[in-house]
Amino acid sequence: MFIGHFAVGLAAKRVLPAVSLGTLFLAVQFADLRWPTFVLLGLESFTNQPGITVVTPLDFVNYPYSHSLVMSAVWAIVFGATYWGINRNMKCTGVILSVLVLSHWLLDFVTHRPDMPLTISGEQVVGLGLWNSLPGTMIVEITMFIIGIGLYLKSTQSLDKVGKFSFWTLVTFLLVIYLGNLFGPLPPSTNAVTWSAQSIWLLVVWGYWIDRHRISKIKEVGDN
Repeated sequence: MFIGHFAVGLAAKRVLPAVSLGTLFLAVQFADLRWPTFVLLGLESFTNQPGITVVTPLDFVNYPYSHSLVMSAVWAIVFGATYWGINRNMKCTGVILSVLVLSHWLLDFVTHRPDMPLTISGEQVVGLGLWNSLPGTMIVEITMFIIGIGLYLKSTQSLDKVGKFSFWTLVTFLLVIYLGNLFGPLPPSTNAVTWSAQSIWLLVVWGYWIDRHRISKIKEVGDN
C-alpha cells in the first residue's frame, strides 16, 4: 500500500489538529522509512519477481525488523513515547501516534500476499493478498485517499497561496507516483528500488512545509 498510508496521515489531522502533517506522515510511514535503510545495512532483503502479485513485482524475502507485527508494536511504542517525552503534556497524542505507526502493519497485512512476518524470526507470515487484484487495490487505496484529502481539507485552511499550492502539488505528485508504480515499467534493479524508497523522507519534509502554510479549523482540546 502506498497512498493508503498517506490517506491515514491526512485523515489523522482531524483527530490531532495540533500535530504537523509531517509528523503524521512520519508516523504512518515509519515502517517504510526504516525498511530501505535496513536493506542497505544488510539486515533485510527483497528481490524482483515479476508476476508474484498483480500490483508489485517485489518479493519481500526478509524484513522482520521493519515490518513484523512484533517489531511494529515496539517501534510504535518507541515513537509515541518519544513524542510524549518531547511534549510532556501530550500523552494522549503520543498514544494516538503509536496507533498510527501500527496502522502501517495492518494496512500492509490487507494488501500483501502472505509475506508479513508476525515475529522477528519471520517463520510465521500472513497477508490477505489484496495486491492480487489490481481493480480491488485501486478502489480501496483511491477511496481512502479521497476520504483522507476531504478530512484534511475540512480540518485545515490555507494561510496563503503556498498553503494551497503545496498541498495540491503533493496530492498530484502522490497520484502520479502511485499510477506510475501500477502501470509504469518494472524497476530496473533492487538497488534502484532501495534508494528510491529513501525519497519518502522528502514527502515527510513536504508535509511539514505544507503545515507551515495552513492553520487548523478545529479547536484544540487539552491533552494530558
